[in-house]
Amino acid sequence: MDDANEFRDIPPTTLADVLGRGQVMDAGVRPLWGPGPRIAGPAFTVGCPPGDNLMLHAAIYRAAPGSVIVMESGGDVDHAVAGGNVCAVAHRRGIAGFVIDGVIRDLGEIRAMGFPVFARGIVPCPGEKSAVVPHGGPVRCGGVEVHAGDIVVADEEGVAVVPAARAAQVLADARKKLVKEAGESLDAWEAAHRARIDRILADNGYQD
Repeated sequence: MDDANEFRDIPPTTLADVLGRGQVMDAGVRPLWGPGPRIAGPAFTVGCPPGDNLMLHAAIYRAAPGSVIVMESGGDVDHAVAGGNVCAVAHRRGIAGFVIDGVIRDLGEIRAMGFPVFARGIVPCPGEKSAVVPHGGPVRCGGVEVHAGDIVVADEEGVAVVPAARAAQVLADARKKLVKEAGESLDAWEAAHRARIDRILADNGYQD
């Protein structure tokens, strides 16, 4: 799908219902400031070994405007992979945001400029810059395998990854679900929900 912006109106909660647990990142990858905007864009994938951030720093000059840089850092939470200046350049170049399975620093600066960063936390210690790893390979971020061009949708509810090959169908299914929910009153939802819960309880032998 050429225009990932169409996903900006789709909450990750809806995508989770459509896609299933396997395409939603774990709770450790979260927005580091808020309230912030929902971001949606094609993944620009970056892999770095623990303690190194060279290829993320290279990525800010290579990722297309509107893309989401998604980084795997080998589980390292001891070394920041980016700080205020890196985020400022990415922001100025039109990158939609960072989704990082790792940590950053200079959170105050990043929050002040309004650049969306989803990561595992903050630490003041910077990493090294020596390991050259090609961009665009599959990465594992927040427990989800992400390929270049997959659609990443992230907000305060979490991060969902839509496989590029399924994007059109997922978008259609998500929109259909949102329309259905918008037309359902709370009373109607409650009635259907209670009936479903009571049925499950009865099927399992529960009695009040």
